[in-house]
Amino acid sequence: MIRLLAMRELRSLFAMPSTWFVLAVLQFIFAWFFLARMEAFLEIQPQLAQLANPPGVTATVAAPLFNTVALLLMMLVPMFTMRLLAEERRNQTFALLLSAPLSSRHIVLGKFLGLLVFLAALMAGVPLMLYTLALGTHLDHGMMLSNIFGLLLLTASYIALGMYISALTTQPVIAAIGALAVLVGLWLADIGASAENSPGISSRRSITSRISTPVCWTAAMPHSLCCSAQCSCC
Repeated sequence: MIRLLAMRELRSLFAMPSTWFVLAVLQFIFAWFFLARMEAFLEIQPQLAQLANPPGVTATVAAPLFNTVALLLMMLVPMFTMRLLAEERRNQTFALLLSAPLSSRHIVLGKFLGLLVFLAALMAGVPLMLYTLALGTHLDHGMMLSNIFGLLLLTASYIALGMYISALTTQPVIAAIGALAVLVGLWLADIGASAENSPGISSRRSITSRISTPVCWTAAMPHSLCCSAQCSCC
């Protein structure tokens, strides 16, 4: 039954014209950020060549791109979770689900998994773009897979929080605004906690950056190059 609910949710998402518009816009944004990171990497190639242990393309291109995708999803997921429960209740179709031989757990898990699969398909273009770099250079597959897995877990947490807010109201717009406000609040609180734990250092790290930020490669690296590669010391 969970699989049937998840498939129902997927069909309803792909049946909306706005979904295809969002999909097209996101692929354009992902490609733009990917090319921007590639351009920045090529610009610092002469300086990186002077280092004894220079960072690879995975750390300088892939990791920051995953960080950007995580931030975009933080703003996008509430737009999808707002309709999972709040819209069902507003349209008075939630009673039909409750009257079916389904438990509340089945309903929640079905909707959760349906949206998670949809967002995973939405993000599939990012690792595909990054793996095209393997045609001309070496990739750190361990870092790539850990970033992909971390992004999926982070997306799942976004969906869980959005579904909880959606269950508290019958207005989808209020559910979206509430979920976005909570996510941004948690993100800012995490940045503040990171700053307190790193006195004297300008900290810009958060949960979204920790899934993708490598360690500082060498103390001899110029600060400008270090920051351009999204090092943890920035």
